[in-house]
Amino acid sequence: ESEGSSSAKALAQTLTAIGAASVALRGSKRRETRRGLRKTQRVAVVDAEVMSPGVESEEMAGLGGGSFSGFTGSNVSQRRVVPNAKQSEGRVKVKVVYVVLESQYQASMTAAVKQINKSGGPICAECVGYLLEEIRNPETVEELRKDLEDANIFVCSLIFVQELAEKLVELVAPQRDRLDACLCFPSMPEVMKLNKLGTFDLTKLTGGPLGSFAEQIKEARNKTLQAGKPAASGGAFQDSLLKLVRTLPKVLKFLPGDQAKDARTFILSLQHWLGGTPENVEAMLLRVAGQYVPAVTPGAIDLDRIMEPVVLPDSGIWHPLAPAIYDTYEEYMEWYKGHLNFVGVPQDAPMIGVILQKSHISTKDDGHYVSLIQELESRGARVLCGYTGGLDFSLPLREYFVNRVGGTEVDAMVNLTGFSLVGGPASQDAKKAKEALMKINRPYMVSVPLVFQSFTEWQQSQLGLHPVQVALQVSLPEIDGAIEPLIYAGRDGTSGRTIPMQDRIGTVATRALNWARLRQKPNAEKKLAICLFQFPPDKGNVGTAAYLDVFGSIFSVLGRLKEEGYTVEGIPEDIEGLQKSILEDPLEQYSMADLNVEYRMSVDEYEQLCPYAEDLRENWGPPPGTLNTDGRDLLVYGKRFGNIFLGVQPTFGYEGDPMRLLFAKSASPHHGFAAFYTYLEFVFGADALLHFGTHGSLEFMPGKQVGMSGSCYPDRLISVLPNLYYYAANNPSEATIAKRRSYASTISYLTPPAENAGLYKGLNELSELVKSYQGLRENEQRGASIVASIVATARQCNLDKDIEDLPQEDEDMKAVPIDERDLIVGKVYRRLMEIESRALPMGLHRIGVPPTAEESVATLVNIAQLDRPELGVKGLPNIIAASVGLNAEQVYRSADKGNLEDVSRLQEITEACRAAVRTLVAESTNSQGRVEEPNFVVQDMMSFLYGGSPWKKAIDAAGFPNVNEDDLKPLFVYLQSCLKLIVCNNELPGLLKALNGEYIEPGPGGDPIRNPDVLPTGKNMHALDPQSIPTKAAVDTAYVVVERLLERLGKDGEFPESIAFTLWGTDNIKTYGESLAQVLALIGCRPVPDSLGRVNKVELIPLEQLGRPRIDVVCNCSGVFRDLFINQMNLLDRAIKMAAEADEPIEQNFVRKHTLDQAAEFNISVRQAATRVFSNAAGSYSANVALAVENGTNVDEEALQKQFVTRKGFALSSDNPGELTESSELFKSALSKVDLTFQNLDSSEISLTDVSHYFDNDPTKVVQNLRKDGKKPSAFIADTTTANAQVRSLSAQVRLDSRTKLLNPKFYEASLKGGYEGVREISKRLRYTFGWSTTAGAVDNFVYEDSNDTYIADEDIRKRMMDKNPEALRDMVQTFLEAHAKGHWETSDANLDRLKDVYQECEDKIEGVDFSA
Repeated sequence: ESEGSSSAKALAQTLTAIGAASVALRGSKRRETRRGLRKTQRVAVVDAEVMSPGVESEEMAGLGGGSFSGFTGSNVSQRRVVPNAKQSEGRVKVKVVYVVLESQYQASMTAAVKQINKSGGPICAECVGYLLEEIRNPETVEELRKDLEDANIFVCSLIFVQELAEKLVELVAPQRDRLDACLCFPSMPEVMKLNKLGTFDLTKLTGGPLGSFAEQIKEARNKTLQAGKPAASGGAFQDSLLKLVRTLPKVLKFLPGDQAKDARTFILSLQHWLGGTPENVEAMLLRVAGQYVPAVTPGAIDLDRIMEPVVLPDSGIWHPLAPAIYDTYEEYMEWYKGHLNFVGVPQDAPMIGVILQKSHISTKDDGHYVSLIQELESRGARVLCGYTGGLDFSLPLREYFVNRVGGTEVDAMVNLTGFSLVGGPASQDAKKAKEALMKINRPYMVSVPLVFQSFTEWQQSQLGLHPVQVALQVSLPEIDGAIEPLIYAGRDGTSGRTIPMQDRIGTVATRALNWARLRQKPNAEKKLAICLFQFPPDKGNVGTAAYLDVFGSIFSVLGRLKEEGYTVEGIPEDIEGLQKSILEDPLEQYSMADLNVEYRMSVDEYEQLCPYAEDLRENWGPPPGTLNTDGRDLLVYGKRFGNIFLGVQPTFGYEGDPMRLLFAKSASPHHGFAAFYTYLEFVFGADALLHFGTHGSLEFMPGKQVGMSGSCYPDRLISVLPNLYYYAANNPSEATIAKRRSYASTISYLTPPAENAGLYKGLNELSELVKSYQGLRENEQRGASIVASIVATARQCNLDKDIEDLPQEDEDMKAVPIDERDLIVGKVYRRLMEIESRALPMGLHRIGVPPTAEESVATLVNIAQLDRPELGVKGLPNIIAASVGLNAEQVYRSADKGNLEDVSRLQEITEACRAAVRTLVAESTNSQGRVEEPNFVVQDMMSFLYGGSPWKKAIDAAGFPNVNEDDLKPLFVYLQSCLKLIVCNNELPGLLKALNGEYIEPGPGGDPIRNPDVLPTGKNMHALDPQSIPTKAAVDTAYVVVERLLERLGKDGEFPESIAFTLWGTDNIKTYGESLAQVLALIGCRPVPDSLGRVNKVELIPLEQLGRPRIDVVCNCSGVFRDLFINQMNLLDRAIKMAAEADEPIEQNFVRKHTLDQAAEFNISVRQAATRVFSNAAGSYSANVALAVENGTNVDEEALQKQFVTRKGFALSSDNPGELTESSELFKSALSKVDLTFQNLDSSEISLTDVSHYFDNDPTKVVQNLRKDGKKPSAFIADTTTANAQVRSLSAQVRLDSRTKLLNPKFYEASLKGGYEGVREISKRLRYTFGWSTTAGAVDNFVYEDSNDTYIADEDIRKRMMDKNPEALRDMVQTFLEAHAKGHWETSDANLDRLKDVYQECEDKIEGVDFSA
């Protein structure tokens, strides 16, 4: 015991010395680089022959990666090193198998093993390596299994992909006891448990690094997951293991001597591995083989002569030509000033801060780093490169990118690791990252090296970057505020080395310099191009953007830029003047052909300046083509105001003939589109672009999905110009497409303030009748008479379509018992409340004009509805309901059934909520109408003195005197903070910061009601960590929705066998994966967080627990969902395959039932037949149905349905993740079994008739035509826009939308105030309503009839629309006539004649004909 303690103490001292080595090195002012070390350092064994510094030729055998097979071609044979007969003679052979995430260790391992075999020592070595992603391939799995059977040593590192970690554990665990040693470096906890070195077991170190860091991370993530939001923090796995050398000595004194010896070997092995050089890896293998491989005679390898780990310092400032590694900026600059003189770079040139990964430097796999540094310096930039060995890359920012007094020394930053700033591949601490980046306050680019693909594989892939890498190295950095995810280096499939892509390196360098120059250039000299959009073309649509008053906003921006010293000349006096300057003639302003021409580009100039002009001929013929041209020159539309150019982005080019896009071999922008961006870069000479509003078409041009190449059109068009993009805060999914495909730095803007839709005309009359009934219900004569009037008026308002069993008008109400009369009135009242309380966005938002406090009331009321347990905040309806002994859910459910008492109670609760919030706003606003910072101490004192807070008094006055003040306080403190954020004006300051070359603060996009963190706007918007959804809160909500859907459908014990389910990107971002969770719930599956809290697993719910059959689900994923959540598509596919393969009765498992049928139909396996997850082909978006509908193109509906199947029929399989295979026949087969179609609405801002994408992806009529019985499937919508989730039929939702918006005077009066753009909004809404007739036949006749009465028959409304935008009115008339022609609207001849007359009036107005003159 005494000896053991003494031995442990000695070893602890040794380990402490090892741990202190790097500290001592860091204390030195200058340290030798690894190049200096190589010249003098012995290799792995004392006096061994020094290895030639040259890299062996076969290690750089070109860029090829073997034959292309999806994302990762398996090249295991090229990583296999076997000693030859001579090298094996008389020596013990040790076999090493390794699995790594990244390939940079491949060359070091190969070189180390070859050196062992050459050295003539007691052992020879065989090694074989696998890249983690390769073990998805079943053949590779079997090869690895076979290799493990006779291996001596197993090594792995950075195994952080859950499903592959599980697979690896499954392979290695059975061999662990047989293996002589297992070395598992930073990885998932279950992988780390495989570690084995003699008697030493990491997992038994209670409180040690593995036990503590994994549990801490899991606990942190679980807390946020339970709160309903994705985890925002995580631990630094590798950083924790780096601290091992300091923590283990404390533990070793409690361990027996052998365990301490084994622990020391583990620490040395870890240090050798992190050292990364061939010499370090050789030493590691010799050390482990000499101690743990029984076949090696003890003492045969002299362990004392094996070199100690030689590692680079943990962090430092590195330059490939520097003689040392530096600790401080000042020390580095002492050397660098001389270097700058040598390479001819000015001392005051822009400084680019570059963040590097230590492992690439230590393994000498740094060619891509060297290439970028050389490129930057050759372009006249200074470079400051900081690296760290851990995964907290904020350290170089804090330590090296600032000087002694804390000043920032860099003008822009490029992170070449590709990882999130804090956390790497394991997890993420976005809060810490944001704090570090905001302190530096410079543009922050994260460039991505290929990890899971060779250069060739990426080049040939339509999807582009591997899905796992997108999640780790694009999605997570975006949350930090990273921009421009350019691929800049590829993996050599033979050697595993990282190869710089010279054209991409040039792009990264130039873009970084252009951002840096924005800091240095005076505002008066900066040129800014502002791009307007117009869609559809030629229809009064110049300046289209969702929810945005575009010309009013641009007017605000120009005024502010002038104040900031920009050269802005000739701004018109008002917004109308600005609009006319672009549209030119106010009487002929609505056709693109009449727009102001700023520049005429000759064909010769175009072909000289545009490097890809020749490639466009395949689709568009020779320039100038037919678009944006006068037949001779290419025309650039817009107007220049000094150094500001206001230009109109050309349209996509296929709008007039969408079917052409379907059959084109390869799409491309037209010559006019290319000429526009060529002009901006080479003629106008823009320093930056500002795309104005949601959204244009550049980012949707053909090219890879993520990870553009130089031949992708978004990359070609945007070229090297900094791209700023005002984007609606509620649309993070499409904003993310713009960020990834056109390198946009988004600046979010607020959607318009909302009001309650209210009631009008017959609906208002009906409301008054209900109130009368409540006062006279017990009066047999009057009560019955009022109910009869209610029934008649409800039918006149077409509410009979929404209320089951509404009596006929001639039914005698006196004969109906009072409780049944109450039920009739209750059902009518509930529908009225539903319409009245619907949030209605009012008008359009203007940049720089935040909503007033008063305009924020409706938004705050909706924010107050929701429980937020993660903040300790209860929803106001629940607080009020609790005061009368109920909970809000009880009231909702009872009111939905028409219980008059609870409908009335719900209305009273709603009114109390509004009164309380109005009081809050009044109390928080000063006499000038500005929101003031609340003084909570004074508020508490006043509440105490005057018997409660003002909002409690408002609730008391509304009839709820027993509300708990303690529950109200946290809610109203929260609401006060939300109010301040809503009215904050950060959209213009955000733009100015970007133009000054500063860091734009990142923030989530989405619904500010669900997630007020979206506020204030003006942030660089991001989506979320795709591996964090669905959250627990989303799963809980999903179960409620699925239960309500099945309640409606399964009243007689019958359930739908198959549901066609549409999945949207934005909806899942806003709801943290509610619709994902709904699909899993229908199948009878639940998501399971992995050991780090990431959602990468699923499990079947047992049938006895499920209590119903498993329902088959055909998933139709939008192109944006595919881009953002391809890993979650894999999750869905795994769930469906799991259900299909479950050995269960087919009457209880419809997934299996239909899969077996399809397997027989197509003669394929059950697993192949269980294909249910479909989307567009890579780089393709939408079904193009909307394109035809929006353009009024006369394409028959049958052709559109065929187009839907063709464009959406690409299947994803988790067996081959990331690849989308043309599978339209399987898609049609699956759809032919569908009983019901289903979509989700998550926000009142964007409903079914607000945008075109909902009907574009609706398969209702497609299913009808594919079903053998020709039966039209039911169509349902889940509406989770309020705390009371609803499931409605599609037609009921369209009716609700129409009543609250299209037919509502509040909506059209607010729109008409918006003038030109407002009339366009009205016209678009009718067109989108018509879209639902086209795809689902879901629009009632009265919707068209009442719309015609409102907008066409009413002369005043019609005249106002004609005066403001005759093109939009003409489009509206065209929609009415088309709806009638296609049988969707039956109306009178008088109405049709009037429509034709109005159409001609519009034509005359547009042509400038005035018969009144």
